[in-house]
Amino acid sequence: MTVNSKKSSKTRKRLLEPILISLMFEFGRLLLLGFGIVVTYFSLIVTSYSIQPNIWKWKTYNIAYEKATNDGKDNVPLSCDPVLLLNGFGVGTFHQHRLIPQLLSTRDGEDNMVIYGIDYLGQGCSWPIECDDGNSSNEAGLAYSADTWANQIISFLECVVLPAHPGHKVHLVGNSVGGHISVLLAHERPDLVSSVCLLNATPVWGLNLPGWDGRLPPPPIPRQIGRYLFDKIRDYDTIEKYLDNAYSNRDAFDDELMHQIRQCTEGKGGHAAFASILFSPPATFDGNFQKNFYHELTELKCDVLLIFGKNDPWCSPAFGRKMMLHLLEREKKSISPIPIQRYIELDNVGHCPNHEAPTSVGIITHRWIHAKDRSIEHLTLVDNDVRVVDEPWGRITAEEVLRNDLTFSFMDRLTTSLV
Repeated sequence: MTVNSKKSSKTRKRLLEPILISLMFEFGRLLLLGFGIVVTYFSLIVTSYSIQPNIWKWKTYNIAYEKATNDGKDNVPLSCDPVLLLNGFGVGTFHQHRLIPQLLSTRDGEDNMVIYGIDYLGQGCSWPIECDDGNSSNEAGLAYSADTWANQIISFLECVVLPAHPGHKVHLVGNSVGGHISVLLAHERPDLVSSVCLLNATPVWGLNLPGWDGRLPPPPIPRQIGRYLFDKIRDYDTIEKYLDNAYSNRDAFDDELMHQIRQCTEGKGGHAAFASILFSPPATFDGNFQKNFYHELTELKCDVLLIFGKNDPWCSPAFGRKMMLHLLEREKKSISPIPIQRYIELDNVGHCPNHEAPTSVGIITHRWIHAKDRSIEHLTLVDNDVRVVDEPWGRITAEEVLRNDLTFSFMDRLTTSLV
């Protein structure tokens, strides 16, 4: 390639970049992605494991889920409560496969864990039976909303996960929209949740566009809007550009991931599902639309761990720090015992820490879920094993941010005040 052609290519990219970012920001920033990748685990022992795909019938819908376990430990008691990984928008459980072996790694080969992953209805491989672009009888009245997904997960915990593990609760680990759903679940059903880990959680749901409540079938105009935008965002070039913005390291995602994301969109229900998500309202939170994500954080009764990639162009660390401030308000309330909140930032990591920093996230989260006392005095989350980690695509550094270091620039305050 000549020097001039290289300059021309760079110029075109520089001219297109603001347009692409604007498009992604408007139609994608509130419906964000989360993914996963494999590397070695430094302080733990990687053991053999298996992932079993399953189908669970919820109402008239086929829900895809997976169960991951350590091999050869069927009769060994669990070393912690089971873990449920909740995805970001637009993917399935496949994006957790690189984090799963890190979480299943053991200390001295003694731990025994079970991890579940699930596809939300209208995502991945979870769809109504015989769906037909919102027109079938199985889709009638269905809204792909935060409330629908939260109710789906609650039923999954009650019908599948917890009956298999009597006497246990569940640890929720949610990226992006999965973090949003995790907070909703922990607030609505604290009896089911042991702790919450939020990985670059988004504080808002969808776009809540006017003119329709998201219940299928869609009216003509929302249907056309959803169809047009859905076809745009599932184009391979758009998927690549979206991921390129979401990740700090271009080499952290590959063609296989883009193909998996594209596959999630190729059924007969995708257009209607996307339209419904765009127009559906935020979570009702006990039927009260006036409450919001941040308010729910102040009422959570369980311990909460925040892990934020510092290079996220959408859910930046400013949002993580704002979440931490709201979690700290719990210390002033009559919640007993007083729950713990910790906040970790990962440098050279974008919107998907479970994909771009699976080793760091795996070590920190493994320590978190196994700890009896998660206070900073009794649990070290960041030490020499995780402070600097070399992934194949770049060096990741971790730092715990203490309450006295929760500072905000003028732009941070302006940005977080809008959401």
